[in-house]
Amino acid sequence: MNTSGLNELEAVLAVARHRSFRAAATELNVSTSALSHSVAGLEARMGVRLFNRTTRSVSLSEVGAAFVDTITPALSTIRVALEQAGSSQAAPSGTLRLNTAAGAAKQVMPLLLEYMRRYPQMKLDIVTEGQLVDIVAQGFDAGIRLGDSVPQDMIAVDISPPLRFAVLGSPAYFANHPIPQSPLDLNAHACIRSRMPSGTIYRWEFERHGESIAVDVQGALTLDNPTLMLQAARAGLGLTYLTEWNASADLANGTLVRVLEEWTPTFDSLRLYYPGRRHVPAGLRALIELIREQEY
Repeated sequence: MNTSGLNELEAVLAVARHRSFRAAATELNVSTSALSHSVAGLEARMGVRLFNRTTRSVSLSEVGAAFVDTITPALSTIRVALEQAGSSQAAPSGTLRLNTAAGAAKQVMPLLLEYMRRYPQMKLDIVTEGQLVDIVAQGFDAGIRLGDSVPQDMIAVDISPPLRFAVLGSPAYFANHPIPQSPLDLNAHACIRSRMPSGTIYRWEFERHGESIAVDVQGALTLDNPTLMLQAARAGLGLTYLTEWNASADLANGTLVRVLEEWTPTFDSLRLYYPGRRHVPAGLRALIELIREQEY
């Protein structure tokens, strides 16, 4: 395949991912008109319409959806082959695309910044979203999620220690409310509820000596962002339930107090995961090696 043909296929995948010619052009660093012309030329040679276009939206046609499903794994194999052919270079280069949740990205950002410092020829493209996505279909090289969320057909590498949660409240809050002695005591407290990416409200999970309890806490405030939950808890609006990592600074300086510590369980670590395939792209391989240096 000549380079022009490969670029056309990459263009189709980019438009399919973004449902937008403008956003796809930005990703590929080309003009919108050049991208549109490239896709239109491929459609003309194939004699089919891959995209339905209006002035306000772009969507895959039925033929286009089938075409994208077919070429996605093939292009992934081609990219890996190209990188393997150039693996003799002193350092990896290219773009590494990662999908993760915003909280996970914040936690692993120091390691990713070290990756950028170590491999200046690499570009890192990180997309954060709450919902778990098919990283292969969406054109990502890898994802970062809690271990129990990683699809079973993926290869996974620990990228953090196991995570432990904490129930937290401000000194001002506890000046007017008794300290809970068991998870069921939370029913008498104002709690900052957490909305999951699916839209459901998270039930706070506890465990001690083999006994497990999930509490559907009540409160006037529901949030979906750890930073906002911490801010609300500091203001004395109620108790919050977050990872020790998120709360480390507040626990260290005393702006938040931890309760029910003997009841809070340890959860899976964060893991980098990627498709099981024979050849791993050089940029991803370099990240994996950096992670393993941390000895999680």
